[in-house]
Amino acid sequence: MSQPDNLLSALQQADMLEIDDLHAWQFSLDEAQLQAPSSAVFLQIECMDGRALRKWQFSLAEVQAAQYQADTESWTLHGADQAHHLRCFAAISGDNQDEPDNSANDSQ
Repeated sequence: MSQPDNLLSALQQADMLEIDDLHAWQFSLDEAQLQAPSSAVFLQIECMDGRALRKWQFSLAEVQAAQYQADTESWTLHGADQAHHLRCFAAISGDNQDEPDNSANDSQ
């Protein structure tokens, strides 16, 4: 995934996140807030840390204020309680189309 100009674009393209060194594939964006921004929760992230369920919530303003850190390829996002480091990942997928069997090359 190429690096977007802002965290909002990165989140819209992402399939998985890493927040504070924890992998999280359960996250959601309240895209209705793009039309009428408010201080309500825009980004919600959940992941398991051992047996504990961890949750983070950020407003649209906090997401828009995030700063990209090129050295760590992460975004610094300031939440209500502290700064968090967020990385966005795109999923790798393949097709299930079988390649034709080219057994003629096997004898060489």
